[in-house]
Amino acid sequence: MRIESTVIPDCYEMHPVIHTDKRGVFVKTFYEDFFAKNGLKTSFAEEYYSCSWRGVLRGLHFQAPPHDHTKLVFCVLGEVLDAVVDLRVGSPTYGKFETFRLSAQKANMIYVPQGLAHGFYVLSESAILMYKVTTIHSPEHDTGILWSSAGIPWPCLNPIMSARDSMFPPLASFVSPFKYYFGSGGE
Repeated sequence: MRIESTVIPDCYEMHPVIHTDKRGVFVKTFYEDFFAKNGLKTSFAEEYYSCSWRGVLRGLHFQAPPHDHTKLVFCVLGEVLDAVVDLRVGSPTYGKFETFRLSAQKANMIYVPQGLAHGFYVLSESAILMYKVTTIHSPEHDTGILWSSAGIPWPCLNPIMSARDSMFPPLASFVSPFKYYFGSGGE
């Protein structure tokens, strides 16, 4: 597996080895020793997936402290434009975003530390996105910022989305509970 730093501290794009033969494809998405060697948190508490259709936008989501979590996200079917926004007060990239094209074909993954909002837009006919997270879902702490408020160049100005996602506060009026500690991995 290859790991690449991103513009946002403690956020990484990972590229697993893709094994292909006449039967199809095999990809190892998690290898604890590799994550530990790179100082990445791996105490995953839950794993889930979402199935979405072309034109769907989900996000920008996060869980607030004390139930904030690190995420590992990857696409096992289709392709998405994935985005993260740094919400950690004191971070050199506070309020900045980064986007990635995640696809089943590339098998790339994003390691999203605590204190970042996450969302994605479906580019293919449909997409299945997998999530590993380090805390249990807490409905009272599950929130977000408005998808259109962080300057992300989404491919569509009128995406299909939930009413909840369309009513999150904009980044400009969001009071962040997250703090940045240099080299902390978002913890």
